[in-house]
Amino acid sequence: MSSGAVQVPPELASKVSAWFENDKNEHTRKEITELVNSQNWHELHLRLDSRIAFGTAGLRARMEAGVSRMNTLTVLQASQGLAKYLQDKFPTNKSVVVGHDHRFNSKEFAQVTIAAFLQLGFTVYDLCFVENDGTQDVYVHTPLVPFAIDQLNASGGVMITASHNPKLDNGYKVYYSNGCQIIPPHDRLIAQSIDDNLKPWDDAWNYDSIKAGAIASGKLIDAKSDITQKYVSAVAKRLVFTELSSTKNKPWFVYTPMHGVGSEIFERIVEKVWGLKGNVDYLCVPQQKNPDPEFPTVSFPNPEEKGALDLAISLAEKNDISFVLANDPDADRFSAAVKYENKWKQLSGNEIGFLFAQQTWDSYKQENEEFQRANPLVLINSTVSSQMIKRMAEVEGFEYRDTLTGFKWLGNQARSLEKEGLYVPFAFEEAIGYMFSKVVHDKDGISAAVVFLQMIANWKAKGLSPIDILRRAFARYGYFQEYNGYYTVPNPTVTNVIFGAIRDSYRNHGQQHPSTLGDEFTVETFTDLTIGYQSDTPNNVPRLPVDSSSQMITAVLRSRLHSDDYVRFTTRGSGTEPKLKVYIEAISDSEEKARALAKRTWDTLKECWFKPQEMGLTTNF
Repeated sequence: MSSGAVQVPPELASKVSAWFENDKNEHTRKEITELVNSQNWHELHLRLDSRIAFGTAGLRARMEAGVSRMNTLTVLQASQGLAKYLQDKFPTNKSVVVGHDHRFNSKEFAQVTIAAFLQLGFTVYDLCFVENDGTQDVYVHTPLVPFAIDQLNASGGVMITASHNPKLDNGYKVYYSNGCQIIPPHDRLIAQSIDDNLKPWDDAWNYDSIKAGAIASGKLIDAKSDITQKYVSAVAKRLVFTELSSTKNKPWFVYTPMHGVGSEIFERIVEKVWGLKGNVDYLCVPQQKNPDPEFPTVSFPNPEEKGALDLAISLAEKNDISFVLANDPDADRFSAAVKYENKWKQLSGNEIGFLFAQQTWDSYKQENEEFQRANPLVLINSTVSSQMIKRMAEVEGFEYRDTLTGFKWLGNQARSLEKEGLYVPFAFEEAIGYMFSKVVHDKDGISAAVVFLQMIANWKAKGLSPIDILRRAFARYGYFQEYNGYYTVPNPTVTNVIFGAIRDSYRNHGQQHPSTLGDEFTVETFTDLTIGYQSDTPNNVPRLPVDSSSQMITAVLRSRLHSDDYVRFTTRGSGTEPKLKVYIEAISDSEEKARALAKRTWDTLKECWFKPQEMGLTTNF
């Protein structure tokens, strides 16, 4: 094939032709044209050789032209496949919810998604309805989509967001009819449906006219106002347990939405429920208050990242405030920092998770015996998160379960347990994700902020801080200290090489799993969810689902130096980023010993397993 005077290599010719045949977006067509004209065949191979993978997280990638990237065409194709799948599954309930955040192209991606469903006769509940003149920007936070699915009894939903990813990324998050993110086999079957519907339907690119016709016929419904009102009412009714009176003298906490969409809904809830007003009862970081897809004040729009809360903490310090609350850009995650003994500490995801669990347990104990008998309590978290609530459950006498990483597993597990008659009001994951099932079966940073505000207000009234509560818990349940980090890998194949070498290191000695790690540790239990092995179960069958396409190993280690000390760690390849993640939690009889033990475990894994210099890995830990 040739494009003008340029001869396209044969192995690319059909792929370039297919792109121009299917894509009607002038910007992405221009991108491919420029790559062809500059004869950048390497980049064209990267863009066109393999399709963007659809998985349990839906789609997420950099926004560029090409079948491996996020763009209008790949979103259109995903929407056609998803619409066909949901039509087959719910032929008598063809209804879907669509929302989007403020990122570049989010609105257009949502519009093409809506048009695909309308073409199959779906009723679409648009949470970001925009009149034809398009002058009004309307956004929602991610949890409003699963909440709306529950309220409207819809067959599914789509949220256009890349959460806390870099500014040039975007994503396509899919929810099923139960208001949870999709899990197998739906991901595989939807992916197949997408492959079967790659050719744009006849009117696919006429989404403006399709929408106009649907507005007139009542098939496209402006749902934001009604659903938002119901969400605010649900949070107020189900999660509010104490009064927060207006301070009347000075602000007592700082809030930041991290240039995202959280400010609108946060302000609405705290004012409606408690009468709290910005600049009176709390301060919002002015540079980060309004939605801005450039994320100009942070290098990475994730509250977990070092420096992300610097502006908020600085504002708090200048105003003699001791608490900072933060959401990520799509407001489904939550973080907090506290000033204690004249030093600022950002609480880890595990620490916040435990504090929520403690509040949940305290509230449950206040229920009458009849309620408790009818609603046996279960708390859940992901397997890479702290085991402190497992220990808490053992001591206090309630049930605990864990799941694979991700709220797709936590939400669906909660739904399953609820069907068994169990009470699952809270679940969490160490990556600052917290689910309050009374409102939504997915992580929700706004609900988390509302509950946390009440907790710190109650502690403050008693002269306590979150750090005091954590120290009391350590004294009762043991000292749990984490050392979580990651290595950046040069490409995904390196992760597979590393895990292959780990397995070879003990298999070559005729072992099913390693018996030691370095000079200090003996291996007590070992689980490999990639190959399907667990050392401490009947027939060595893992409790959690096995996935041969991803790498994940968990082990419990005993210290030879201090026999009462032990460590639990998980290492896995990230499904959305070029990272090899490591989650370490040490348990000892003092905070200092546990912290040192966790660090020694990191160093031992680095030396014995990961070998960063040899494998080309980098880390900031």
